[in-house]
Amino acid sequence: MKTTGIYFLVFLFGAGVYPIIEITTRGYTHWSMMLTGGAAFLSFYIINKHTANISKFIKSFYGMFSVTALELTVGLIVNKFFNMNVWDYSGMKFNLFGQISLAFSACWYMISFISFCILDIADFILSELKFSIQQRRGLALEQK
Repeated sequence: MKTTGIYFLVFLFGAGVYPIIEITTRGYTHWSMMLTGGAAFLSFYIINKHTANISKFIKSFYGMFSVTALELTVGLIVNKFFNMNVWDYSGMKFNLFGQISLAFSACWYMISFISFCILDIADFILSELKFSIQQRRGLALEQK
């Protein structure tokens, strides 16, 4: 499958899972969180592919910074520019413009770690499936 198709599937997965996480933890979500969740999971995928030899603990810091930057960007656009008031962390300690907070960055670290585990498992399953398909093709060619 071409890279664009894989990126699209990864984005869709994140766009579907993140609103479920929000509904489970917060009780509601917003359509912008589908886009943000898709972009976040896609960033995890890209980080995972380009840092294959780095531990998940370090990768998770990259993921945390990526999602925190994404959250700040989306928050400034959606909450400050368009006044949609999707979230507001201004009542929390260590927040920036009410859009990001240190406490949620810690959550993004944990979510990043879990996401990298999921991506590694999916990559393993897909590589085994690809190997199995290639093996079957080889047997079919031998039988001809």
